[in-house]
Amino acid sequence: MTLSDAASQPLRLLAAGLLAAALGGCSLFGSQTASEDSTDPPELLYNQGLALLQEGDTREANEKFEEVDKQHPYSEYARRSMVLSAFTSYKRGDYQEAINQAKRFVTLYPADEDAAYAQYIVAESYYRQIPDVTRDQEMTQRAILAYGEILRKYPDSEYADDARRKIEFGRDQLAGKEMQTGRYYMERREYLAAINRFKTVVTAYQTTRHVEEALHRLVESYLALGIVNEAQTAAAVLGHNFPDSQWYQDSYRLLAGKGVAPSESQGSWISRAFRSQPSA
Repeated sequence: MTLSDAASQPLRLLAAGLLAAALGGCSLFGSQTASEDSTDPPELLYNQGLALLQEGDTREANEKFEEVDKQHPYSEYARRSMVLSAFTSYKRGDYQEAINQAKRFVTLYPADEDAAYAQYIVAESYYRQIPDVTRDQEMTQRAILAYGEILRKYPDSEYADDARRKIEFGRDQLAGKEMQTGRYYMERREYLAAINRFKTVVTAYQTTRHVEEALHRLVESYLALGIVNEAQTAAAVLGHNFPDSQWYQDSYRLLAGKGVAPSESQGSWISRAFRSQPSA
């Protein structure tokens, strides 16, 4: 995937601002008087890194930024370089290194103006590693937590809206995984195991697009076990909340075939789950 506009535009502004803050009159690649320990001036290394980054050479740019941190660890340029080093690792697809570098920045400079951006790099790095729904979803969970940190620590930052959107995507992904596993158990006629998966969707991921199918699968599973009252409740809740859903029509026909109709039991966990949700 390419870098999203939400990430690239702030980076361009950040790079421009940091370049403008470099020492005036400093030649980007001009000769410098070496110090006794043969270290390069931080502003020289930093500006070389920026020039390489602007040319698209992220690997060499990253090396320059890392040299700033190594040779001048307590300088202002080291702080700036740390963020850009995380970005260049992200840009190369070296997500774990980007995460490590960005987390280090947030730990060292939690109140810095660039801390929100560093946390965003952490979240984006996890997000880019989200696999398809059939595989383990650890990276999805980590991405959700990382975006959540943006909302918790930097709620007014320019990354907050994108964090909310991607949290919802991640939640939808986790719900999809539960549905995929639940359908697998249904195919094996392991209905109790299937119900537990669909229950997770209904209780934990009720705002996702999967909840309608989850309620219908509960109707199927409970009917297969002969627990008719819970099947009726699942269908009634489905019809009340999603009256135009094809899943409700399918559930209604399934119950009608058994000679019963949707009917909600207020004592059912399904009813309680929907009553406990705050209104939109």
